[in-house]
Amino acid sequence: MPSKAKPVAKSQAKSNTKPKVKAKPASPAAAKTAKPKPKPVPKAPEMLAFRVATSGARLDRFIGEHLENASRTRVQKWIEEGKVQVNGNAVRKSHVLEEGEQVTVELPREEDASHLEGEDIPLDIVYEDEYLAVVNKPKGLVTHPGHGVPGGTLANALVHYFGNLSDFGGSDRPGIVHRLDRDTSGLLVVARDNATHAALSKQLADRDIHRTYQAICWREIDPEGTFDLPLGRSINDPTRRSVRPDGKTAVTHFRTLDWFQFASHVEVTLDTGRTHQIRVHFSHAGFPIAGDTLYGGGEQMLKRTGPLFQGPAAGLLKRLSSQALHAVKLEFRHPVTGKKVAFKSPLPEEFKKALAHLKPFKRERDPEE
Repeated sequence: MPSKAKPVAKSQAKSNTKPKVKAKPASPAAAKTAKPKPKPVPKAPEMLAFRVATSGARLDRFIGEHLENASRTRVQKWIEEGKVQVNGNAVRKSHVLEEGEQVTVELPREEDASHLEGEDIPLDIVYEDEYLAVVNKPKGLVTHPGHGVPGGTLANALVHYFGNLSDFGGSDRPGIVHRLDRDTSGLLVVARDNATHAALSKQLADRDIHRTYQAICWREIDPEGTFDLPLGRSINDPTRRSVRPDGKTAVTHFRTLDWFQFASHVEVTLDTGRTHQIRVHFSHAGFPIAGDTLYGGGEQMLKRTGPLFQGPAAGLLKRLSSQALHAVKLEFRHPVTGKKVAFKSPLPEEFKKALAHLKPFKRERDPEE
C-alpha cells in the first residue's frame, strides 16, 4: 500500500501569497538537546538513461514516447544541441535505434524565471516540498495558457506562488506534468525543477503514475470494462477529439460503483492521458459523461431517456454546470526519495448534490444482466 504524504501547505480558496513567518531563537537548553539535522535529500538525477528494447524507432520519436511532456520540437532541439546521445555519441534526430543501444538525455536547466506572468489566483495546495507539489484544481480553471486563453490559468497561479518552476514542458507550461480539462476538477502533480519533471514524465510514460477519477455517465453501463480505442483530433472540429484508427493509443478502465435508472456512477483509471480521453471513450461507447455538452452528455440525452425518467434526468442536468468528472486520487513514486505517495481529493459539492439527486433512483443490477 502506498503511504500517504503529510500535507505541509494547504489553503481553501485563499490568496496564494506566502505568509512571512519569523523564526523564534532557540533557547540554550533546547540547543543542548537539539537533534542532529537530517542528511540532505539528494537531488533528482540530471541525466536520464534508456535501454532500447526494440529496433526500428527514430530517436526523436523514442524520446517523445518515453518523456510524456517533451514536445517533438523540444526533443529535436535537444538532439541538435547534443544533449541526447546514443551509446555516448551525438547523432541525428532521424537516427534509427537498434535493440540494446543506450540513449541518454542531459536534462536542460530551468530558466531563472518563467516567461509566464504570475497571477494571484486562489490555490488549494494539498502537498508541497522543494521538488514538487500536488494541487487540487477546481472546475472552471484552465490548466495552462493556450489558444484564446492568454492568462488566468492554474499555471499563472503556480508562478505567482512558487516563482521558479520546471520549464521542461515549455515556458508557457511551468511545472505542469499532466493536465486536466478546464471543467474537470481534482488532483495534479507539479514539478519545481526540470530533473523532477523529467522523472515524473518518465513515470507517466511508463504508466507508473496512477490517476483515479469518478464520473457520472448516462445510462446503465457494464459492471466493469476497458476502452482500448486510439484517439486523434477530430477532422470536422479541431476542439474535439474522436476515435480514429490512425490516432494515438488510449486505454481507459472503469468499474461501476452504483447504477441508477438512467445513469451510472463509475470509477475510472487511465493507462494513457490523451486529451479528453475519458469523455471521448465514454461518449463513443454510448455512455456520455453527464453534463458534457461537447460530447453529447447534455440535453440531447433527455430524448434518449424513457418518459418516466425524463424529469429526473433534467433535474440531474440542472445540478451540473459541466461534466461530472473529478480526479479523486493520485499515486506515484517520489522521484527523489523513492517512496510511494498517494493523495486523495473529496468529491466537489456539485458532484455530491448530483449523486444525492440520483439516490432515489438507485437500483441493484442482476449479475446475469
